Amino acid sequence: MNKALLVIDVQESFRQRPNWRAISAPDIARRADRLVQHARSRGDLVVWVLHAEPGTGTVFDPERGFVRLLDGLEPRAGEPVLTKTSHNAFTTTNLQQTLTAAGVTEVVVCGIRTEQCCETTTRVASDLGYRVTFVIDATATQPIPHRDAPADRPLEEVLADPRTLGTDEIIARTEYALAGRFATISTVAEVTGTT
Repeated sequence: MNKALLVIDVQESFRQRPNWRAISAPDIARRADRLVQHARSRGDLVVWVLHAEPGTGTVFDPERGFVRLLDGLEPRAGEPVLTKTSHNAFTTTNLQQTLTAAGVTEVVVCGIRTEQCCETTTRVASDLGYRVTFVIDATATQPIPHRDAPADRPLEEVLADPRTLGTDEIIARTEYALAGRFATISTVAEVTGTT
């Protein structure tokens, strides 16, 4: 086994936020599951990563009960489930040790959010020497308000603001930033050999 699929933050916490209505891929769990089934069929390692912010009282606080995989995703026995408190999946977990112990040299990345935890994990993985495939249509994100926009605005105001960075722009920017530098950009169909 030299390949691992990293399923990053495909968790209920995001569905609990008001901006879930504007997510780029509402079926992200189904897309990730296609990759999971493919990885399992090849004997590749599947690693599940969840994001937690203990003690914050937010939807990422484990005490609230939302730091769990979205419905339709279920780890099998022996598949690591790691909980991180940083944006990338390496810094606050034993992911690198897990991959090294399994002989992994290549990782496939999917999850939530495209430009944040998925992209950051990809950059760190590349810097650590892993060959990385970033499955762009198996990542999801939400619009990003302008840095000067008032915090906690309703989603409708965020979407109406011409300074808001839309999901298509975020995804395109991530592709440009990663391709040829940190990862190979791919699609679910290309990775699984299906349509």
